[in-house]
This record gives sequence, C-alpha cells and structure tokens, in this order.
Amino acid sequence: MLLTSLKSEPEAVTPSIAFTPTLQAYGDVLARADYLAFALNSVIIAIGGTVLALALAIPAAYVMAFHPTKRTRSTLLWMLSTKMLPSVGVLVPIYLLFRTLGLLDTRIGLILVYTLMNLPIVVWMLFTFFKEVPNDILEAGRMDGARTGAEVWHLLLPLTLPGVASTGLLSLILCWNEAFWSLNLTSSAAAPLTAFIASFSSPQGLFFAKLSAASTVAVAPILVFGWLSQRQLVRGLTFGAVK
Repeated sequence: MLLTSLKSEPEAVTPSIAFTPTLQAYGDVLARADYLAFALNSVIIAIGGTVLALALAIPAAYVMAFHPTKRTRSTLLWMLSTKMLPSVGVLVPIYLLFRTLGLLDTRIGLILVYTLMNLPIVVWMLFTFFKEVPNDILEAGRMDGARTGAEVWHLLLPLTLPGVASTGLLSLILCWNEAFWSLNLTSSAAAPLTAFIASFSSPQGLFFAKLSAASTVAVAPILVFGWLSQRQLVRGLTFGAVK
C-alpha cells in the first residue's frame, strides 16, 4: 500500500518493481478533501465510543464476576451471540430510528453505534480479567468500610489496570477501523477516515495510487499509537496467564 501510494496512476495499475517515487497522489488526496476534519471525527468517535463502552462494561463485568446469578452465564452468551448477527441485518431499523431522532450524520450517533457494537467484547474481556482478582481482596475492602464505588475504583481497577487498558486499546482500534456504519449513517459532517478512504472509489473506477495514499494517511495514526502502546497491550492480553 505504501509503495503503491508513491506511484503515479499509470504505474499503480501496471505493477512493477522499478518506478519513480512521487508524492503526487498524496498532494491530490490532501487537496481534494479536508483530511484533518475526517481525522478529528475519527479521534472523537473512537475515543467517545471506547470511553462509553468502558463506562457501561466495567459495572456490568463487576456484577457478573463478583455477584453472579443463575442468569449470568446465559446473559454473557446472549451478549456474545449479538456479534454473530450481520450488521446489515439491523441497518434498516437503525437507520430509520436515527432519522427519527435526528442522529444521522452526527458524531453522537456513531458513538452510540460503536459503543453497542463493541460492548459485548468489552464486557467479556473485562469479566475475564476481573475473575482473576481474588474475592478476598474486595471483601477486605468492604470490612474497612469501602462502598461499591470505592471498591471498584480503589481496589478492582488498579489491580486489573493492564487488562482494562488492553480492552480499551482493542475497542479503540475496532472503532477506528469500522467502515460499515460510518458509510451508511454519515455523509459529510461526521464522516470519519473510513469514509475518507471510500470517497476515492468512484463509478469511473478505482484510483489505486490515490486510494493507497488515502489509506496510508488513515491508518498511520492508529498504527503509530498501537506501536507506542504495544507493551501495555501485550501485558494486558497476557494478564493472569501465569500464576
């Protein structure tokens, strides 16, 4: 993708090892659309969806891990089963609902969709991490007078911070990469970078050099972020694996 973005359009459609590098595709891409506006939408929507998903998933995973009922297991399986439903299967009702509520082409609308999209995965991961914490530690906190909020904030989250961080990073990446909902629920005002990439596919054909340049500048921020946070991500994903 990076090499193709450095080619001219004729060279991009006739792949060859030897070519003259050029930044023409990047110039055309940045001149055609406001990259920073799309990038800002991606940042706000990805962070918003991740924060909201964690805010909902942490108390849910806490209750399921430390105060389970006979319905806990079936609830977890039901949440996981929602990921098996193709997104296109619920596109029409969600589109009509968003149109009625005035949420089409809004950041808030995409944040809500991304939150619901990632919530089952976030709950499952946090539930797994929370189950690794001995219940005796939380009971000691209760004996010292800690209420539920203080118990979660001062005891549970610090102990599972690597797991919570890796869950948040995974949710952030999933939000950043999501294309289906952004293409169907936005047009211009709230369009993220996935819509920015899709704009270079037209009925006239695929402009491979421009498409590769747009894809490169779209994945670069999350690629750099993932590289900088890889230690935390690996630490979180292996949390509790070795006793």
